[in-house]
Amino acid sequence: MIDDSKPIFQQIAERIESDVLDGVLQEEGQVPSTNEIAAFYRINPATAAKGVNLLVDEGLLYKRRGIGMFVASGARASVLAKRREQFYRHYVQPLQLEAAKLGIDKEELTTLIQRSAADYEGTPAP
Repeated sequence: MIDDSKPIFQQIAERIESDVLDGVLQEEGQVPSTNEIAAFYRINPATAAKGVNLLVDEGLLYKRRGIGMFVASGARASVLAKRREQFYRHYVQPLQLEAAKLGIDKEELTTLIQRSAADYEGTPAP
């Protein structure tokens, strides 16, 4: 799971976000402690804490003094909105720019996306 593509603390935050999206971590449910995260990924506890604190700063997690960290109400919707915006910026906008360079208009691009969806679903394209 941990790689050199981005800072480790950021990868920890993204993993927790994914667990919230996937339902592994429920809203108002407890999150593993930074020591547990550090032990699991064999990283420094301060690095794990930095990833967790990033999500606290975003309002996705909150601390109950003496008990631990918990997933905030509405966290799943927030992560979903954030990831959808990232998807738009990282995939849709570059796709549109490349299509424009190739002279692919909106209708043809839509047809290509539908074709791709059909290939993925294993059904004939329209």
